[in-house]
Amino acid sequence: MAQQVFQLLLNGLIAGTILAVPAISVNTIYAVLRFPNFAVASLATVGAFAGYAANTWLGLPAPAATVVAFLVAALVGIAGDEIAVRPIRPGGLMAATIASVALTIALENVLRFFFGNEARGYNLPVLRDWHVFGLLLGPQEAKDFLIAVVAMTAVFLFLRFTRTGKAMRAVADNPVLADIKGIDPVFVGRLATGIGMGLAGVGGMLLALDTTVDPLTGFRAILSIFAAAVVGGLGSIPGAVVGALLIGVAEELSLLVVAPDYRTAVGFVAILLVLTLRPRGILGDRAY
Repeated sequence: MAQQVFQLLLNGLIAGTILAVPAISVNTIYAVLRFPNFAVASLATVGAFAGYAANTWLGLPAPAATVVAFLVAALVGIAGDEIAVRPIRPGGLMAATIASVALTIALENVLRFFFGNEARGYNLPVLRDWHVFGLLLGPQEAKDFLIAVVAMTAVFLFLRFTRTGKAMRAVADNPVLADIKGIDPVFVGRLATGIGMGLAGVGGMLLALDTTVDPLTGFRAILSIFAAAVVGGLGSIPGAVVGALLIGVAEELSLLVVAPDYRTAVGFVAILLVLTLRPRGILGDRAY
């Protein structure tokens, strides 16, 4: 029993680290633009398919294909926001959120048109699991974990030490004051959307690497992604990581008492508990 618990904890930490990438996407966009962008779901799928094409059509290894996933998802995310969401944002939070849902549906159907509905697998070598202190660890899972850590580290370094990153933090903290200081909020909004959707694409690819990719890859994960963002605190980048780790571990440990089909209920329960006990989330007072 103890070994099973430790195995689930290991699986949960890996799953949570991967989940943190798209959760940071949600909180990055929310911190700057102040609305929950549900188009993250479809952009995760866009990134998964872009990585699939780079891996299977161009023969790129998974790490290089992840860069393609980021770039394609970022560009599609910016274009989709400019066409479908940004013109609606002055109408308020509800209007922008509904527009992002509509964008998600549109992009999912575009993917269906070009790729069909069947599940597709990446061109990856089949390797035996590693045995680490009596626990099983898949080589691909370890690689996905490292890619996720590198992506998150790059985001933190960018936000903390670059001039553009500091401009994003300024807009997130006080958009009016940032505008007075000469920071272009429109440019920063586009940048936040690009980085956020690029991270969603990376997250979607990492999720698909462990299974398969199809037009609903992002949609199936969106509840866990938003649960991680809400638990950590909407708008908080460190909170997204904390929330994702908690959700990842909780979903895995739930397998001790419920069937795998019900593990997604953990996200619902987590959101309800957090909104009841701490509506701002664990680190909701911190943006970056």
